[in-house]
Amino acid sequence: MMVTLTANPSIDRTVTLDTPLVRGGVHRASTSVSDPGGKGVNVARVLGGSGIDAMAVLPANVGDPLLDAMSDKGVRYSAVPTSGPARTNITVSEVGGTTTKINEPGATVSEQTRTELRERILSLAVDAEWVVLSGSLPPGLPVDWYAELVTALRATSAKVAVDTSDEPLLALAAAFPASAPDLIKPNSEELAQLTGYDSEELESAAAQGDPTAAIAASTILLGRGVGAVLATLGSAGAVLVTSGGSWYASPPPITAVSTVGAGDSSLAGYILADAENCSDADKLRRAVAYGTAATALPGTTLPLPEQTHPNSVTVRALDIPTSVSPSTLSPSSNSL
Repeated sequence: MMVTLTANPSIDRTVTLDTPLVRGGVHRASTSVSDPGGKGVNVARVLGGSGIDAMAVLPANVGDPLLDAMSDKGVRYSAVPTSGPARTNITVSEVGGTTTKINEPGATVSEQTRTELRERILSLAVDAEWVVLSGSLPPGLPVDWYAELVTALRATSAKVAVDTSDEPLLALAAAFPASAPDLIKPNSEELAQLTGYDSEELESAAAQGDPTAAIAASTILLGRGVGAVLATLGSAGAVLVTSGGSWYASPPPITAVSTVGAGDSSLAGYILADAENCSDADKLRRAVAYGTAATALPGTTLPLPEQTHPNSVTVRALDIPTSVSPSTLSPSSNSL
């Protein structure tokens, strides 16, 4: 079984425009769709759609439309009562794949809900192969909560993956190596937050066929205790760095429709390949195939196995650099 935690779940409402978004303008949506959302929920949806037993843990009350939407999608869940309804996040999707997101803060999590979520996760982890901690933290949870959970999960046999950003990500890294997960999945901006590299340079260099900086940045995290780094680089592909080597994957050319859920799909693809005992190179290949498939689908639609094309993903092994310095240090000195 795979377990995901979404501390700040949502109803994701996506509206699609046939014309560019203009600030202050009036637009007519060509389509509008709502789906259960939150990064861990998305991972569970992809895993479940691929035939994997997945359980999504989240704070939500009986009767919340979010839970009804999850049931409609066939997502198994374990809900902990909380202070209010799930938030609604709005995504505006334009022609060409550009997306604009407006995310609500979410219901405040009480101390009781926090305790019950922790206990639920630790209980389910006993029988889990992976526990995935994903997304932002709602009001009421401390920024170091993921660090606390990863440290506690070390007492179980489950492997732990973390996909978060901003303050929760920095707090997680501040507690390395005690809080270092088996897998961390940053995008270029998050990798830059942790290591001092420039996110645009990471992506642009990879797009030109040189992922050296992305691999070097990922190697820094391995040196601080992380088991593996799956760093997604937008349309430039992704890198995977483990103690056994480093790999770069470039996706096939596609027409981008929506980037919503692409990173979550990549993480799910990696876990699916890991469950099949694939090589590290094939884990990266599957991750990029799932992320690419999500980008080619509208709104919050997430890929099924038949919509992915791993054989179209090019993967090459590279030497792990040990002496590459950040090209542009963060002026806020947030790198750790």
